[in-house]
Formats: sequence, C-alpha cells, structure tokens
Amino acid sequence: MIDVTHQINAARRKVGTRVLEAGEARTVTISRTYDAPVDDVWDACTNPERIPRWFLPVSGELRLGGRYQIEGNAGGKIERCDPPTGFSATWEYGDEVSWIEVLLTPGSEGGTLLVLEHIAHVDDTRWAEFGPGAVGVGWDLMILGLDGYLSASESRVTPQEAEAWSLSEEGRRFAALSSRRWCEANIAAGADEAAARAAGERVTAFYTTVPDEPPGS
Repeated sequence: MIDVTHQINAARRKVGTRVLEAGEARTVTISRTYDAPVDDVWDACTNPERIPRWFLPVSGELRLGGRYQIEGNAGGKIERCDPPTGFSATWEYGDEVSWIEVLLTPGSEGGTLLVLEHIAHVDDTRWAEFGPGAVGVGWDLMILGLDGYLSASESRVTPQEAEAWSLSEEGRRFAALSSRRWCEANIAAGADEAAARAAGERVTAFYTTVPDEPPGS
C-alpha cells in the first residue's frame, strides 16, 4: 500500500499569477524533494527510455527546439534546456497552449528539489469552476509516479497500474487529499474561501466518482 498521507505531505503547492506578453496568466507550482542526485532526476525526466517507466511513453526530439508528444496527453516544443538544472516547454493539449517550467536543485538536506510550474491563460469563468485542482491533481499524480520509480518502492504504482489504481479506494483518497491541498493553496493566494472550496469539491468529484459499470459486466 502507498502511504497516501505521506505522499501528499511530501509536496508543496502554490498558486499565483504571472504577466506574459499576451496578458496575465495563472500559475500552479508543485515541488518535492527526491532521494536521488540531480543528474539522476534529470535523466529520469528527460530520457525517453526512462520516462515511460514512471509516466507515459513520449515521442519526438527531446532537445532544445525539438517537439515532443506524450502518448494520450499533451505535446509541445522545448523552449529552454539547461542540463541538468531545468527546462521549459510549451504544453499543448487540443487547441489550448500553456507552458511548463522545471527546475532541479540540490536539496537542503540532500537529494534533489524538483519545482514544476504550470503557466496558463485561464478565463475567470473556468477558473471559478475548477480552480488550480483542474491541473494540480494531475501533477500530484505525476510526482507520485516519479517518486515510486526513483525510490524503487515495492508498493509503487506503475504506469500500467495507474488507471485501475486511480479508481481504487486508495487512489481516490489520494486525489481527494490532493484536491483539498490545491484548494487550500488557492485560498492562501487570496481566493474567496467559499468559491475556492466549491471549486475544490467539483474537482474532487471529477477525480473520485467511479464510472458506472456497463450493463451485463
């Protein structure tokens, strides 16, 4: 079993804004320290042979200026690449374009601190409906997968098991706690508490509602 509470507490979450050329954007930042050297964490995050071991298969050219595509997920262009300390890329899903920035530094007590910031133009209506948890829960799941891989934990959830695990009691508890923490980060950033909690409840429902089984199953 995964220690869900420990995994949730191991990450830090922050919500904010940033001014881009096209106007103000929302930022969602998650960080976590891994018990692995910077070079190893960098390789795990950028080596196309290792990424599928903890996330999803990726194709394309993982180099500065190259384009990538994550299977069944986002794609984009690598805009900055500074081995082994970080990279930035566009994050393109359907017609929507946002950006991710990843920074790796030695942890204050050893290991590697990974900081991931997701920057997106989100209209007020959509933000009010779901808040930061709309993408934040997914990033929590991503850093959980990376931790299990880097620590070689026997209880880790492999990419092949991820979908089934997300519907399990343990997986739904993880998503609910993640959603709650993103709600708290939103309130800490100045959001109206009642509105933020309502958005958080909608995100929690999205991630924890088990689909009905088809007739005859």
